[in-house]
Amino acid sequence: MTFTTPDISDEFPSETQVLDPLFTEYGGREKFAGEMVTVKCFEDNSLVKQTLATEGHGKVLVVDGGGSLRCALLGDMLGAMAAENGWQGVLVNGCVRDVEILQDIDIGVRALNSHPLKSTKHNVGQFNIPLRFASVAFEPGEYLYADKNGIIVAERDLGLS
Repeated sequence: MTFTTPDISDEFPSETQVLDPLFTEYGGREKFAGEMVTVKCFEDNSLVKQTLATEGHGKVLVVDGGGSLRCALLGDMLGAMAAENGWQGVLVNGCVRDVEILQDIDIGVRALNSHPLKSTKHNVGQFNIPLRFASVAFEPGEYLYADKNGIIVAERDLGLS
């Protein structure tokens, strides 16, 4: 991938939204992009697991965990499964765990923080719905671009990945 988010924001200012700089890099891929699939869940990663178990080539999973800092919604096992299924990356408005292992998995991961506690599993959540966090609206089917400079959402594939 040859894009940079500063170049995207300069070239497509009216077509992009820039996330607030809240997220830390945890995965083995520093740069990732793809079509967004969304999940909304709170301290229950059942739907995250179900989604990452599907084919994800060219896709990024955006997880709105409500900003909870009380448990992790993604760890090494789900990260490895996502990479095996071709997902480009995962953005978590919440926490991840097993960060020393996630950094060696070929997938982009951004999250608010890390936490050692796993989430509950009650099969609660919503799939592919509009989300809003970090001052950005996320619509399923739109595109996310992430690198060391930040994270940008675009309404369409900008042809840069």
